[in-house]
Amino acid sequence: MSDETRTGACLCGAVRLRTRGPLRGVVYCHCGQCRRQSGHYVAATCVGDDRIDVEGGEAIIWYAASEEAKRGFCGRCGSLLFWKHRDLDTVSVMAGAFDKPTGLDAECHIFVADKGDYYTIDDGLPQHARSTGSIVVAGD
Repeated sequence: MSDETRTGACLCGAVRLRTRGPLRGVVYCHCGQCRRQSGHYVAATCVGDDRIDVEGGEAIIWYAASEEAKRGFCGRCGSLLFWKHRDLDTVSVMAGAFDKPTGLDAECHIFVADKGDYYTIDDGLPQHARSTGSIVVAGD
């Protein structure tokens, strides 16, 4: 998929995005911040800052969730769109924001030690109590 372009948007369409090239597999994050912001857990991929174009950026509100990272959402419809670590030249993009077909594959679950107590993870993907060495997160 290295030559593929993917498109996506928030719920109301005020923010549109286009990525170019390969994306990381989808990581499911069960940390307390993701659970509170999304109402469950998030599913996100990752792309280099130089391989994403965003239209409607003026509608994005960035929330400083920690000293290390911020979360971007549409200020009009509230759609969670991005997670950005201050020291990285990549941005996590919520997998649900992409138009179908996404061509994305699930990779793993992180922060399963913090997951909600009302569901079970039984999809056979690797599970990590916190994060992994290849996935940089805030406070890890």
